[in-house]
Parts: sequence; structure tokens; C-alpha cells
Amino acid sequence: MAAADQPKLIVVADAEALAQAAAERVMARIGANPGRIAICLTGGSSPQKLYQLLGSDAWRGRIPWDRVHWFIGDERFVPESDPLNNMAVARATFLDRNAPSGHIHSIPTTAENPDRSAEAYARELQAFYGAESLDPGRPLFDLVLMGAGPDGHTASLFPGYPAVEETQRWVVGVAKANVAPFVPRVSLTLPALASCHEMLFEIAGHDKQPILTRLLNGETLPAVRARSNGETVWLVDQAALPEEIRGGR
Repeated sequence: MAAADQPKLIVVADAEALAQAAAERVMARIGANPGRIAICLTGGSSPQKLYQLLGSDAWRGRIPWDRVHWFIGDERFVPESDPLNNMAVARATFLDRNAPSGHIHSIPTTAENPDRSAEAYARELQAFYGAESLDPGRPLFDLVLMGAGPDGHTASLFPGYPAVEETQRWVVGVAKANVAPFVPRVSLTLPALASCHEMLFEIAGHDKQPILTRLLNGETLPAVRARSNGETVWLVDQAALPEEIRGGR
């Protein structure tokens, strides 16, 4: 993990320390941009403690809500009222009480199918960015939050799926998930996710040991292929760390 093109590995004590460290990195990215800020959130269980922290009395006052726009890296193709909806969880946890409604950019799930939903979200991203193609010198996002699934997927980019190889489109529909919940998905592509100053993975818990071992061994899984054009950080707690690495620390 020491090579220049490898992600930066940061190990913290536990899930609470991980959320604290992630929140500090969120604030550092916000502080680095005096203008309009774009943060791409992630779904699943990994960011829940972070979202609770950002919405707490101790943290929400530090966020310039009028300057921050919130996007999502992938979405389950279910109604916003469904508990599986990623952005609905983020909204309920911290966004709706703090962020202007026009600054919350959900992936629409009322379209005919995931492909149409992807097209609509791509148009929204391009309108926000002000162009239909990404400029490596002008990132789309200040920060992209990511997680790693048990099969090595990230966002809704699953191993072996054509969506992982997409190089032109910003957003794609995924007809079938590789892991539960087995619902269709909509996902940003690797090039769109890479267009950021920082990509921050949160990997916590003993159940993540097997996949983290594979990621650290450099298997060509989506979570390994997902790299920022700027800085990529893997924020890991002790419980997720493989035994052989933990013992040598």
C-alpha cells in the first residue's frame, strides 16, 4: 500500500473513531473550497455513524449548508418511501433537517426503468457541472464517499458486470444486483466517481476482514479499481483489518 498510485490506508480503533475521522475529512474538504461544494454520499451501513455525526448538534453548525450540494453514488431502484432507498436514509438521518431542499440531489426512482433513471441523473450532474464531458483538471465532486461490499463491489458496480467497464456514461442502470438486496440499481460509473478531489472509503467491522484482505492483495475488483483523480483514502477500523496485518502493526 506504500506505492504512490495506491490508496492511502488509515487505521483507527473502532467504528466510532472511524466516523469521527471521516467527519474530519469531510470538514477538511469543505474548508478547502470557499465556493460551491459537491459531496457524493454512499449508501448501505458503512456511513450511518458518519451521517448521524454530521447531523448532531456538535457538528451541523460547522457545515456551511448554503454552499454544500449533496449527491449519491448509487441508488436502489425503489420508491423514496422504501427503507432500502439510500438517499431517503441520508435525508432522514441528517439532510432534511439541515440542507436546503434544492441542494439534495437524489437519483430519481420514478422513471420507467433504471436506465431512464440513470439518464435523468446524468443530465442533472451535467447541468450542475456545466458540461457534458469531464475535465480532469476540474473535478465534479470535492469528496466522494465509498464503501466495499462482501464481493468487492463499490457503489453498485459489481464484479464482472458490464457497468464496471463503462468509460463514457456518467451513470448507468444495473438490472440485477450481485448481493442482497436483490433489486435493480442505478450507479455512477468509475470515471464519474473518479472525478473528485478525494475518494474516501469507509471499511469497518469484523465481517469486512475477508474482502479487505482481497482488496489489500490487489485483486482487480471494482473497489480496487475505483480511484480518485486526486486522493484515494481507505479508512479502516481495527476489526476489519486482516489478522496478519493487525499483528504486524
